[in-house]
Amino acid sequence: MPDAEIIAIGSELLTPQRVDTNSLFLTEELNSLGVEVTTKCIVGDDRDRLADTVHRAVRRSQIVILSGGLGPTEDDVTRDAVAQAIGRKLVYHPEIAEKLEQRFLQMFRKMPEINRRQAFLVEGAEMLPNDRGTAPGQWIEQNGAWIILLPGPPHELKAMFQRQCMPRLERRVPKQYIETLVLRVAGMSESDLDQTIAPVYKKYENPVTTVLAHAGDIQVHLRARCSTAVEATALLAEVGGQIDLLLGDRIYSRNSDPLEVVVGELLKKHHSTVAVAESMTGGGLADRISSIPGSSQYFLGGVVTYTKDMKIALLGVPSEFQAVSREMAQAMATAVRLKMGATYGISITGNAGPTADEGDAPVGQVYVGVADASGATVAERQFLGDRPRIRAFTGQMALDLLRRHISKSF
Repeated sequence: MPDAEIIAIGSELLTPQRVDTNSLFLTEELNSLGVEVTTKCIVGDDRDRLADTVHRAVRRSQIVILSGGLGPTEDDVTRDAVAQAIGRKLVYHPEIAEKLEQRFLQMFRKMPEINRRQAFLVEGAEMLPNDRGTAPGQWIEQNGAWIILLPGPPHELKAMFQRQCMPRLERRVPKQYIETLVLRVAGMSESDLDQTIAPVYKKYENPVTTVLAHAGDIQVHLRARCSTAVEATALLAEVGGQIDLLLGDRIYSRNSDPLEVVVGELLKKHHSTVAVAESMTGGGLADRISSIPGSSQYFLGGVVTYTKDMKIALLGVPSEFQAVSREMAQAMATAVRLKMGATYGISITGNAGPTADEGDAPVGQVYVGVADASGATVAERQFLGDRPRIRAFTGQMALDLLRRHISKSF
């Protein structure tokens, strides 16, 4: 089965202001054919660098797709670089130039002479029409590889690829199916997770396993490529089932849903509600819960009691409790549940840094409380990192504690 590489061309894509979105579209289209994208890269407007990149890509992969650099200006070097990479000439096609002139006339404009550069094709290339712009694409076959040159503007690239390239690839590529299973995990570190599941996934070259971690949310991606969708689904079930047994309730989602969606579904299922009292996260937990459409069915509201005085005034917690303490978290969760009439109350208090005054909790110390009619429980963590990271980890921790609490209650 052929693999693919995508090369985006343009010095502007190497700046912080521009993002290569074309490669995401192309990857999705290729995956629908069962083609894996093994490499993506961005090359500036440098002919020699681009030629070297293309030369190496064609030796490795059967499908090489280039986006951008087909315009009429001096910095549009894709045609020249590809010709240089595969040892072919550029050939001028008067009929393409004539069509370009007609296109300009339709816009009541005279075609600038530099646009004639777009009438050059790599020797032996098949021209791909562009009904949305002036830059024609090119389809080139080279020693069993297919090199595809596409314009950079997304609306031109998408139309050309779907209309011109996908039918050609469908005729040439043996039909395969790529299926993906995403397991989302909370409550353990990336290294602990990998140590636990590696004995399973290392036995398989297919599916390919990737572990991703971000702010307390770890994702295990299993990606199977088979000749039929049934085979791919069965393979994912085989490998995923073994991982499932190892991780148990640490897996909170098997369909890519984030934790706030999973918690919301649990609350709806059990006809329950929740209210939150936050300090160090400043409303971040309430924002995550309420970001889900329909959350008004289960989310009653919350309070941000950022100072100890506000904790006392709004929640009525005892003044002798330390602002960052187990006792404070328990009292906050209990108070917000009662004041709002919720099934569950959840609280967050801690120190996100960057500094701690003398006598305060150390940076990264966090307490999360969960209360229901039977009482309140508190979990303590010590997170490392900067302020945004600590706050993100804390929000994930709070949602996971609520998820576990609801699941154990029923």
